[in-house]
Amino acid sequence: MGLTSNKVIALAVLLAVVLFIGTVWFWPRLARQSWRAVIGRVGLLIATQLAVFASVGLAANQAFGFYATWADLFGQETSPGVVVDHDPAKGETPVDVRGTRPVNVPGGGRPSTGGQIQKVVVSGKEADTASPAYVYLPPEYFQSRYKNRTFPVSVVLTGYPGTAQALIKGLHYPQTAHEQARKGKMQPMILVMMRPTVAPPRDTECVDIPGGPQTETFFAKDLPGAISEHYRTGKGAGSWGVIGDSTGGYCALKLAMHHPDVYAAGAGLSAYYKAPIDVTTGDLFHGDKELEQRADLMWYLDHMPAPKTSLLVTTSKQGEDNYGDTEKFIGKVKAPTRVSSITLDSGGHNFNTWRREIPATLEWISGRLNGK
Repeated sequence: MGLTSNKVIALAVLLAVVLFIGTVWFWPRLARQSWRAVIGRVGLLIATQLAVFASVGLAANQAFGFYATWADLFGQETSPGVVVDHDPAKGETPVDVRGTRPVNVPGGGRPSTGGQIQKVVVSGKEADTASPAYVYLPPEYFQSRYKNRTFPVSVVLTGYPGTAQALIKGLHYPQTAHEQARKGKMQPMILVMMRPTVAPPRDTECVDIPGGPQTETFFAKDLPGAISEHYRTGKGAGSWGVIGDSTGGYCALKLAMHHPDVYAAGAGLSAYYKAPIDVTTGDLFHGDKELEQRADLMWYLDHMPAPKTSLLVTTSKQGEDNYGDTEKFIGKVKAPTRVSSITLDSGGHNFNTWRREIPATLEWISGRLNGK
């Protein structure tokens, strides 16, 4: 059973309950002062607490998507990004579809009613790497009356070390997009859902690391090119947007600011504005001061020409550490860049907060994109 399986959580909860009842039941028998009774009490207490902690940890992991598999949890998932050699003679497709699944909405078993989620691997020519993703295709994509229609695209990025599955199971992006489009609050849109790194487990912060993974190039060039070649997407700059939370939010803002010719809009949910350097990132810049400065979005607004793109930032007055920086960021934006914001009275750096912001975010980004 997988780490995020409901059965695993149910078993952990059942074990915790059984141990709790067992502790209450056997405690009178273990009340004596013998060494065996003491060891029994200690053993029951430790076992019960471990079972409770495991239950809470498994539930939190499923909700927030910290780890996808047991191997990921125990640090065994250390394989780097896959380098792909592209030989045009072989006719290799840049998007390899590995499977499909329905969307969890009424009538979701029929693609023309519920849309479809495709599990894919996207290969990049410029960055020489490949990355997994999930692609949500709206119901209209499968309806005959829209067979010649092209659709706008939003790349949706997790935080770090989140999983792409968390965007589906935890944040409900496909379901929310389906519902917002059904209500007429947004246009039908393709969502490309993935992690913000192409070299797990390293946190690359969407940086082209000198001598290392070229993450920004992958998202700015390879991903739009590959998806546009495989799906019926709009081809112009106004067809693409990018959304992300936490690390993904920083990446979304940076991609829209650095590449307005590709991304007409970028939404950063609980974003920060400067790439951190820590044990998960390693040395991102290798002494390249210009690269480091460009990765600081506050510096970028002060020193670089204002990009022609639209930005959305979200925060909360209580519960978020980025409130002050977000206000500062908004104050630095100059035309032709446009900036919007969502400010909650309270809300932490978590899935519950982002689920409150996602419907409005999808509506916002839909209004700034077209499918041409």
